[in-house]
Amino acid sequence: MRLVINASILISSLIKDSVTREILLLPFMKFYFPEYALEEVEAHKKKISRLSRLSIDEIDIVLNLLLDNISIISAETVRPYLKEAEKIIGGVDPKDIPFVALALATENEGIWTNDKHFEGIRQIKVWKTSDLLKHLKKP
Repeated sequence: MRLVINASILISSLIKDSVTREILLLPFMKFYFPEYALEEVEAHKKKISRLSRLSIDEIDIVLNLLLDNISIISAETVRPYLKEAEKIIGGVDPKDIPFVALALATENEGIWTNDKHFEGIRQIKVWKTSDLLKHLKKP
């Protein structure tokens, strides 16, 4: 299964050793993340450190472990899809345009996010963690 993940999924997996982190580490799953969004993760490291009670070095170790299973997709790949993505989600949250553009640019089964404003999207399948868990538990 191939999914685009938004920044909140990656950040939450750094804050807490949770089911989200476990899913991101599953070897049969493939995840996509836009290159630019790594800057957002980097910008939040102090807050992540405070919330997780991990040092910046420990966060970097966990992040590198997670990134082994996440393909970072270049801005060049995403750029041709930005206008279409803006039509889909730009009026709701402009910060999510690159994630929608990435979903349009790659072969995938949708976007994994728990952000409620993705619920109105019809052009791309949206997976919440609870939906993904149900799917993964199917025989």
